[in-house]
Amino acid sequence: MNLVWGLLITIAVSAVAITVMLFVRRRAPTGSYFRDGDRASGVFGVIATGFSVLLGFIVFLAFTSYDDARSGAETEALMIAQQVETAQFFPPEVRRTLTGQLVCYGRSVVGDEWPQMRAGTLDDRVNPWGVAIFGTLQDVEPKAASEQSAYDQWLGQTSEREEARLDRIHPATGVIPITLWIALFFIGGVIFAYMLFFADSGEGPVTQAVLMGAVAAVITVMFLLLGALDRPFHNGVGGLEPVAMERTLARVDDALAAIGRDVQVPCDAAGANRSS
Repeated sequence: MNLVWGLLITIAVSAVAITVMLFVRRRAPTGSYFRDGDRASGVFGVIATGFSVLLGFIVFLAFTSYDDARSGAETEALMIAQQVETAQFFPPEVRRTLTGQLVCYGRSVVGDEWPQMRAGTLDDRVNPWGVAIFGTLQDVEPKAASEQSAYDQWLGQTSEREEARLDRIHPATGVIPITLWIALFFIGGVIFAYMLFFADSGEGPVTQAVLMGAVAAVITVMFLLLGALDRPFHNGVGGLEPVAMERTLARVDDALAAIGRDVQVPCDAAGANRSS
């Protein structure tokens, strides 16, 4: 969420709500339009409670999705690092190929998939470097005990990496159904309309402005929060960044240099295949 835009939207919505409230107050009777204020407050409590329960449920849904995306990205990065280690137990030619492809996988996540997730254009297709890694592994025939153990370990790590990737990309297009958004905006409109009946010409304009402005500001901020959680890869405060994968790529480069491994990486810095 961009804090500046969020603040401007909150101020604008609150200003409109306050303006409408003060306009209605000019013709409102003393004591508000309700003759029985206690009964009106009771009804408002029912409306507000229903809105709060629904809002709490949706916030939980959105935050769970947000946390799954974060955890998936971290687990995927961890699996890349572990698979680079496992690849070192394969024959030299396979080791070099798999290591280079794993580095390209990580680069494509950072340089290609992450911008698409921000834009909401990444679909469920597999990562092309994941396909290349699978193709390389098909030609591997483990012979030594260490190679067989590495092969079995690799298959388990691949499954975990693929599951983590699905957790990462699933929330990219939002998880809150449009019907819930419609319900939230409808109830928010009902609360706004109901608040206008509390307009009271006997109250001061500042008191009436605070009454309406506080409600409008709180509801607007909650809607903005939901939008930020529903789209976890947005630009701005709280948006998920590929920090875990970037850290993993840096660690892999340092580790390969430390053990003297010469790896031919078949992609550019953004993960695009150099041969295509």
